[in-house]
Amino acid sequence: MRALLVDAGTVTEIGPETVADFAGPGFVWLHVDGAGKRQEMDVPDYVPHMAANALVASETRPRCDAVDAGVLINLRGTAADTMQDSDGLVSIRVWVENHRVTSVSRHSMAALGKVEAAARSGRIVDGGDFVAALAHAISVELDPKVADLGDQLDDCEGMLDGGNIYELRRNIAWIRSQAIVLRRFVAPDRDALGQMAQLEFAWISKDDRLHLREAADRFARMAEELEAVRERAALLHEQLTDLRAEMIDQRSLGIAVTAFIFLPLTFVTGLLGMNVQGIPFADHPQAFWGVVAFCAVIGAAVLAWFSVRHWLSD
Repeated sequence: MRALLVDAGTVTEIGPETVADFAGPGFVWLHVDGAGKRQEMDVPDYVPHMAANALVASETRPRCDAVDAGVLINLRGTAADTMQDSDGLVSIRVWVENHRVTSVSRHSMAALGKVEAAARSGRIVDGGDFVAALAHAISVELDPKVADLGDQLDDCEGMLDGGNIYELRRNIAWIRSQAIVLRRFVAPDRDALGQMAQLEFAWISKDDRLHLREAADRFARMAEELEAVRERAALLHEQLTDLRAEMIDQRSLGIAVTAFIFLPLTFVTGLLGMNVQGIPFADHPQAFWGVVAFCAVIGAAVLAWFSVRHWLSD
């Protein structure tokens, strides 16, 4: 837990116990960073009960609710560090007031560094500026990840003709699952920021609303791109299934042609190979080559029949 006092672009670290009585001048940001889901986190007493419960909830989704003179907003963004068995998105829950912001995250978020940099540069003077900066930073961090899924899918499309079908199917299935997971939170991020931009608070300035709508529009574009990736992945999966079925059909046809050619030959050789008296030309010195020539004629006739029927061209 740490608290930062921002006054005229100067950032000073202060004691968390002084945040509750803060009345200005300047802007104070209290951030509680938990070390995983199992750690209990304490929320300051000045946060309303409903908002406090939402800040420490184990599972959250993006939302925005006005409570008394403040706003509770939850957003999802990329994690600062690689997370095992995770979709790579972490939640930040923020209680926003005019000159005081309380944020809680159970894992480090990549966008918080940019928000702190914006505070140090003097671009954040109230709660509205903070949320606008946070939304912008999250969208900027998340946009390349969404674009990368589209680029990977483009690569898979280019490998359809000569790639390993089984490896492609695994890659496409992974891309599709990632798109589904990301869209699950990107679309609510858009809705939460849109609701924030419509709230009637004096500390949400016209510029803040413009930046919030811009970030919401970026999230909307990412949601549309993720939906397109999901649909394209499903279409590619169907194409791979068709290609695999076509490969199986071609191999089955080859086996069937081979079996059809050797079926009459097997009959002839089996008939002539019976250990009984009276086999024609059994003692003739050229009988073997005659049988070979007869079998070759039968094979050629079968192949010609397949060609006339166009069974070998498709």
